[in-house]
Amino acid sequence: MNAIDKFRSRAADVNSLLCVGLDSDAAKMPPRFHGDVVAFNRWIIDQTHPFVCAYKPNFAYYEARGVPGWRELQATIEYLREQHPHILTIADAKRGDIGSTNEQYAAAIFDQLGFDAITLHPFLGREALAPFLARADKACIVLCRTSNDGAGELQDLNVNGRPLWVVVADRVSKSWNANHNCMLVVGATYPDELRIVRGLIGAMPILMPGIGAQGGDVEAAVRAGVDGDGGALIVNASRSIIYADDPESAAQILRDDINSARG
Repeated sequence: MNAIDKFRSRAADVNSLLCVGLDSDAAKMPPRFHGDVVAFNRWIIDQTHPFVCAYKPNFAYYEARGVPGWRELQATIEYLREQHPHILTIADAKRGDIGSTNEQYAAAIFDQLGFDAITLHPFLGREALAPFLARADKACIVLCRTSNDGAGELQDLNVNGRPLWVVVADRVSKSWNANHNCMLVVGATYPDELRIVRGLIGAMPILMPGIGAQGGDVEAAVRAGVDGDGGALIVNASRSIIYADDPESAAQILRDDINSARG
């Protein structure tokens, strides 16, 4: 199965749309881990895996530590592949460059590290992202309407009577998705925009950050973001789960809140 089929299968098996972001900061871990990021990530995975459909390490937290951080990321993804091969893995790397450079990024993230999916910038266009889009077995998660406060500076720009984020959603769903391996990133902090995007793209999955520390409302965002079957949505939470006193309970509670809103 390809990556999107893998997500749908896992979401159905555990009745969950929850993704846990492994944005692990050694300075914020419980003291007993002594800054050991790999041990911390394994503990978070062990605590939360019954309640999740995906894990999403943000590359910035690993790249900031140089070579040791890259090794921590590699060890984390290897643990997931070995222990939980049915859970979707998302490289939150936000890549996007000219085509020849993207060939190298795709080789590094898909072939060397073994991730199922990657987040991508659309600014250079379909031609530049072709090395990712051509990988029918993987998922390309394209930034559309992001969750940050300043997202509208460019994303709200008028393009022939429509905001740019609408153009991106329309273009990705209708033109870039020939291999049925595309998703979009739309933030939970913009439920009205989520509803519009869902209407444009049908059952294409959406990765939705912004829940938890960023303040997105679970009920409003989930209701706006799910498709007609109550799915096709990956709800990411990072800090609110991995730094909770009890990550297992935090994941289970959020999973249940999401499911309540889906209903």
